[in-house]
Amino acid sequence: MNVLDESLSLPPIAEGKTKRIFRSTADARKIFVISKDDITAGDGAKHDVISGKARLATQTTCNVFHLLKTCGLPVAFDQAIQLIGPDDSLCYGFEAPACQMLPYEVVIRREAHGSYLKRAPHLPKGHLFPRLVLEFYLKTSGRRWKEHVLVCDDPYMIHDADAHAIRLYNPKEPNLAQSPATSFLKLAEAEVFTQDNEALIIEQMGIIARQTFLILEKAWQLQGGRLVDFKVEFGLNSSGNLLLADVIDNDSWRVVDSAGGYIDKQVYRDGGDLNTVTAKYQQVAELTSQFNIPFQRLTFWRGSEKDDLQPFYEPLGKLPLMPVVTTSRFTCSIHKQPGVAYRQLQQHLQEVPDTVIVAYVGRSNGAGPTLSANATIPVITVPAGYQDFPDDIWSSLRAPSNVPVMTVLDPANATLAALQILAMRNPSIYAALRYEQETRLSDI
Repeated sequence: MNVLDESLSLPPIAEGKTKRIFRSTADARKIFVISKDDITAGDGAKHDVISGKARLATQTTCNVFHLLKTCGLPVAFDQAIQLIGPDDSLCYGFEAPACQMLPYEVVIRREAHGSYLKRAPHLPKGHLFPRLVLEFYLKTSGRRWKEHVLVCDDPYMIHDADAHAIRLYNPKEPNLAQSPATSFLKLAEAEVFTQDNEALIIEQMGIIARQTFLILEKAWQLQGGRLVDFKVEFGLNSSGNLLLADVIDNDSWRVVDSAGGYIDKQVYRDGGDLNTVTAKYQQVAELTSQFNIPFQRLTFWRGSEKDDLQPFYEPLGKLPLMPVVTTSRFTCSIHKQPGVAYRQLQQHLQEVPDTVIVAYVGRSNGAGPTLSANATIPVITVPAGYQDFPDDIWSSLRAPSNVPVMTVLDPANATLAALQILAMRNPSIYAALRYEQETRLSDI
């Protein structure tokens, strides 16, 4: 969209260090998030203007939000826009549903960097967390929260549900959360919460933030980068639905390249010259434009209509985040119609080369090895009736040479194995599997 919009001739409804928010005059339920060329660090103590940063930041956010929406996450994003302001300047941003923003910054960490090292000085920089670390910070300004004077802005917060209280901590203090006594301020829930179900909203924010991080973690891996942490914000739309809102750009995360160097705002924090900083922002905008969900297919091949495939589909519905995956089923007997099966296989591979086949085979167990011997994609065979004829398993395990077929007895495990193969190139599937796995690591 590239128009002269009268919305920008009105005062912004909100303005921060790096963006302005305008209400759409055409639709009061919509806003325009307009990026600025400003870059800051140290709570605004360091400030510069980089020509072109607004365009790059907008491009990065739009790339990220488009991927997240494709993966089914609730995101406050409609479309990228270029608006001509009242002074004929070109403004870069995006259109989004208007949200009542919640006063929290949600941080997810895969590695220990930045302020985390001050709170945990015993850990080395880059310490890996097998399970994502979730943190909440209360968004404040001027070191105040309502009538309370704070020791710092954006304090680390812990919701004490039993005490119906919010405990605040200085995020730069070591071992800040070892006990409630180390908090510098205890607020009643009523002093922070504005929604009747805000405790549940906070829990849901943590879930969505983790899922978001995992999607972006794999997206960055596929581009040769390593996402080590990020911060996000949330809001409630006019229907009361929780949405991932604000922006996710190169100011929002730390990303490390293959050489071990930062390619994010940390370069500016560490004193990099503005040309270097600009080059990093350009690099990130270009890399995030490659974020996508590949066209893949998970195919279930059975010998007859009598073969029940329902157990193969059950794992898809049990994952906490529904992955973006196309499934199909073929019914063709390999030993009765070998010519038809071969042509069907080749046609299938021509249409979607990025495929995994799960073959639910009969007592002969020949379908899986035959498909594998004539395809360049992974084939997983599940012997039917192996409980009644356990000796038949050997016909799948002792496959001839040049037949790299895999044998899995349990249908659900066969589907999960296929998803793991597809997840190597698919951020959505990776996030669904990894999230479920990390829920089992709560004791680490």
